[in-house]
Amino acid sequence: MSKIIQSSIARKVVMALSGLFLVLFLALHFTINFTSVISPETFNELSHFMGYNVIVQFIMQPILIAGVVIHFVMGFVLEIQNNRARGVKYVQFKGGANAPWVSRNMIISGAVILAFLGLHFYDFWIHEMAYKYVESNPEDPTRYYAETVEKFAPFWRTLIYVISFGLLSLHLWHGFASSFQTMGVNNKYTPSIVNFTKIYAVAIPLGFAFIAIYHHFNPI
Repeated sequence: MSKIIQSSIARKVVMALSGLFLVLFLALHFTINFTSVISPETFNELSHFMGYNVIVQFIMQPILIAGVVIHFVMGFVLEIQNNRARGVKYVQFKGGANAPWVSRNMIISGAVILAFLGLHFYDFWIHEMAYKYVESNPEDPTRYYAETVEKFAPFWRTLIYVISFGLLSLHLWHGFASSFQTMGVNNKYTPSIVNFTKIYAVAIPLGFAFIAIYHHFNPI
């Protein structure tokens, strides 16, 4: 039994660490993307650097992909493990009386976010890989802004992105703070940390949604 508990704790720690890593990446990703609203030229410069820098492409990018895979795999494994541990279902489930909806449905929001990441990878990462390595196109440092705006031209795609960012906000609202709890952070700074995670959970997804809507209504 102790080995099972230790294994579960280890999985939770791995999930928490991978989640915190993805939160850092999300902030960087948002910062770069937001420049597309302020300065298309700066956005093109930053995107070109990220797209052709050797360290970013062959070290940071594989680490990022591994972080995504590890986080979601651990999430699904823990959900299956928790369901098995419950044994029999309660005769009456009181839902929100035991825990908030967000915390009880992290697997649902996570699954939808994973599906959204598939669309996002298809829209940008696969396109980028095909452009550089399959079609062997020459470098064009000015193409990124136009390509980004083009992606948000269809209303249905913009709507999917906005809805997905809303679910991301719900996922972060519980998950970000829980990561610190899993890591054993419990001191006088805990209330401030929790407040910061709540602000982050709203501000970053809202910012991403704003970028998508802005480009939809401001085509080139």
